[in-house]
Amino acid sequence: MSWRTVVVSNSAKLDYQMGYMVVRGAETVKVHIDEVEMLIVESTAVAITAVLLSELTKKKVKVIFCDEKRNPSSELMPYYGAHDTSAKIRNQIAWRDDIKTAIWTEIVTDKIKKQAEHLQEYGLQEADMLFQYIRELKFGDATNREGHAAKVYFNALFGMDFTRTEENSINAALNYGYGLILSTFNREIVSNGYITQLGLFHDNMFNQFNLGSDLMEPFRPVVDRAVKDLMPDKFEHDEKMEILKILQQEVIIANRNEYLTNAIKIYTKSVFDALNDEDVSLIKLYQYEL
Repeated sequence: MSWRTVVVSNSAKLDYQMGYMVVRGAETVKVHIDEVEMLIVESTAVAITAVLLSELTKKKVKVIFCDEKRNPSSELMPYYGAHDTSAKIRNQIAWRDDIKTAIWTEIVTDKIKKQAEHLQEYGLQEADMLFQYIRELKFGDATNREGHAAKVYFNALFGMDFTRTEENSINAALNYGYGLILSTFNREIVSNGYITQLGLFHDNMFNQFNLGSDLMEPFRPVVDRAVKDLMPDKFEHDEKMEILKILQQEVIIANRNEYLTNAIKIYTKSVFDALNDEDVSLIKLYQYEL
């Protein structure tokens, strides 16, 4: 079972040798590919061989490439993630609008609930407002309770002057964490045989990850919690490593303690079961251990 997250931060050459990823930098390090769950290439001074990329794709290792500012900018995506991908994509195209809307309603409800619970832990009275938004939520969130909740939530967490569009270390940390979560969802979507472009609610023609953007919503508060705990004055390598730890955080899902990456796997599969069987009750939602 893969479990390692490998981050390459300095100049290096990455190649493949008899089942191992070989990192040749100041020192030479070998890591067995079967142990690698995610590879983050943080430096643009990294060279990587085509044979290694091919092997990483075969093993379904999530590979994230960063730009010159060391922010996630792209990822390696295989064309086919399952033996029956063609059938899965036909099913995806045929999902009925009413079941997609019902599942989106469930996703939004759980997201706002997680946000409210987060505020509640800090004793913030805005939590009551978010619980009220859940009671007011209409089918498909026709009245945009999600948007209203987000504004109240972020202002309560980070101050009334905080906006998500501002360039600061808090937003940099949030965006980095959200990028990691989205990449993890994209991997699970492809592994299940579906395509990331066709979403439930998100349908931006310029967003190739519409479905991942939909499914990840209840998991955003995981990132918010980490950033709130960190409250970084700067966002550099050490801060990124702290945010990266969320992937190995434990949550409860399907009555078991699971690492977050495995919880995402279970949740994603359950959403596809709910869509294909047209049964919202099949969705498995996570919670924090009390």
